[in-house]
Amino acid sequence: MMRRAVFLDRDGVICREEGYISDPRRLQLLPGSGDAIRLFNRNAITTVVVTNQSGVARGFFPEGAIAEMNRAMTERLEEQGACLDGIYYCPHHPEGIIESFRKVCDCRKPATGLLTRAARDHGIDLSRSYLVGDKRSDMECAIRAGVKGILVLTGYGAEEYRLMSPAPAAKPVFVADDLLDAARWIIHDIRSPNHEDTDSQAECHR
Repeated sequence: MMRRAVFLDRDGVICREEGYISDPRRLQLLPGSGDAIRLFNRNAITTVVVTNQSGVARGFFPEGAIAEMNRAMTERLEEQGACLDGIYYCPHHPEGIIESFRKVCDCRKPATGLLTRAARDHGIDLSRSYLVGDKRSDMECAIRAGVKGILVLTGYGAEEYRLMSPAPAAKPVFVADDLLDAARWIIHDIRSPNHEDTDSQAECHR
């Protein structure tokens, strides 16, 4: 059977939102992030980060800075016994000043390229999966990809939720206080009578 996955935005969901951050020393995990990802690990849910990083196209930092930031995030999560199965990012922006990254691409959310690439690489069934983000673009991406979108109120989430119309086109299936709240809801949703869960349990093994 193909895998179930949770796709996570990085900044504002796992880590504190700090704008166009590129210094690993400034990276801070949000409270409960490690607990949430450990919960996914224990329930054999493939856990993948999908993040827009247009700071590259905008000339704020080189592409190599993304790898450094992701390495710092991974190390701090692993210190808490939490592991990620993959990290995918989009460095593009249609109005970027760096020519090689100035483009309309299929990977900048709300486009679904990051999710479809991860699904191909990891054998993920998108119809059984979830996306957790703090922006409307994340929720739009979820709908386009056929996954369940969950909005967290950390990062930009509280403001995005406040600005949503009463019946937004990109409506989240759940609004969570933070990633740990989202993780608990996801586990409950999976275990509900409407789901058949045959995945075996697995701990973080990296």
